[in-house]
Order: sequence, then C-alpha cells, then structure tokens
Amino acid sequence: MTDLISLLKHPDTTIAIVGATDNPAKFGNIIYKDLKRKGFRLFPVNPNKKMVEHDSVYPSLSEIPEKPTIVDFVVPPEVTLKILKQCLDLGLMNVWLQPGTTTPAVIDFLQQNRFNYLTACIMVESRFISK
Repeated sequence: MTDLISLLKHPDTTIAIVGATDNPAKFGNIIYKDLKRKGFRLFPVNPNKKMVEHDSVYPSLSEIPEKPTIVDFVVPPEVTLKILKQCLDLGLMNVWLQPGTTTPAVIDFLQQNRFNYLTACIMVESRFISK
C-alpha cells in the first residue's frame, strides 16, 4: 500500500475534498483553503454547493473530470460510508478521513474492501509540504 503522507509530496497529486463548503466556520472550508494555499490541486465535492473559494464544485465524485489521487472526507460518518461505496465503485482507493468522519462501521468497510486509508488531519500532516 502507498503511504498517503508520501503522496502529498508528489507534484501531480490531486485531492477531492468531500464536504467542501463556502461556510468559513466549517472544516470543509478551513481544510479546503489550507490545502489550496499550500498549492495542492483540489476538486471540491458537495451536491449542495456551486462554488467554494471561487472554484466550481462537483456534485459527486463521478463528475470529477479526472481520477483524484486522494479522496479526503470532511462529512459525518453516515455520509462517509455512503461516499466510500461510490469510491469503491469508481476505483478510488486512497482515502483520507478527517477526525469525526468515522465509526466502527466505516473502519470495517475500509478494511473489508482493502482501501488504502489514513485517519488523521490532513492539515497537520501537510503542514511542511507546499507545491
């Protein structure tokens, strides 16, 4: 399995942010702005938003024009599990789960389906990386 933290160092790494939002009080916005400021190429995903930080938002992972390297989750656990099923169908096996996005059922699904995953804050793990 590929180390997700090492993937952050690759210049061609792209990240889909599931739960990206324009609400500055939410982590979906804080994380999006942090990764964008660091120079990562991002795909914001949220079926309820049109724009995040002046970027067009994709309503689902299947509508992103290219396969993202990492799918980062900033949504409640029940949404995480639903979107993980889409990841499996799309072959998106590198997933990053922010604090608060998991339950034992989520972890079981990840392990049973052999996802390459990390449960940690991507802002912390990327703090010394810029593109």
